Amino acid sequence: MSLVRLNIKGISYSQTQNGAYALILNEVGGERKLPIVIGAFEAQSIAIALEKEIKPPRPLTHDLFKNFSDRFEIVVKQVIIHKLVDGVFYSSLICERDGIEEIIDARTSDAIALALRFNAPIFTYKNILDKAGIYLKAEEAQREQQEKEKEEIISEELLQEEIELQGEDEDDSDYRKLSVSELNEMLSQAVAKEDYEKAARIRDEISKRK
Repeated sequence: MSLVRLNIKGISYSQTQNGAYALILNEVGGERKLPIVIGAFEAQSIAIALEKEIKPPRPLTHDLFKNFSDRFEIVVKQVIIHKLVDGVFYSSLICERDGIEEIIDARTSDAIALALRFNAPIFTYKNILDKAGIYLKAEEAQREQQEKEKEEIISEELLQEEIELQGEDEDDSDYRKLSVSELNEMLSQAVAKEDYEKAARIRDEISKRK
């Protein structure tokens, strides 16, 4: 069966499952999108890997796996989403050490979080994309292109929902009163304290001014 390469399109809060997120994968060289429901922790881990401005002072679980693999010279070469059963996607990590290749089963959300950290490509089989892939309508595709030009790849909806779930009570208007240099200082402090929800909110305000 032929493989199809996928890129990460973005993440948004799931409208169908409470407390879950939708990871949208985009077919390289095509128009189909593959939506995958993932948990909040995995969504945050993927978002942090995509967001270059936020660096956790301590490694998250997927960062720890990456550090462990680097120490023992294990490389994740690629991720393959190889099966879809009752709406659940199954994935494999294709790893290599000392020239020996191994295949490790993994949840798709974990596999993608690791793929980002190893800069490994993500693939699925054509029959899975034929079964679960969706086409965007022309007007939706145009709207998404406009949004992509204005916003970061990470959905602002994800970051906002994370803040609300944590009970964040700061007003965005407070950030609008500050200068960019003051916001950058607050961003560094928030990351140092591992307050990623606050950091994401500050980052969004900085991005609006660029």
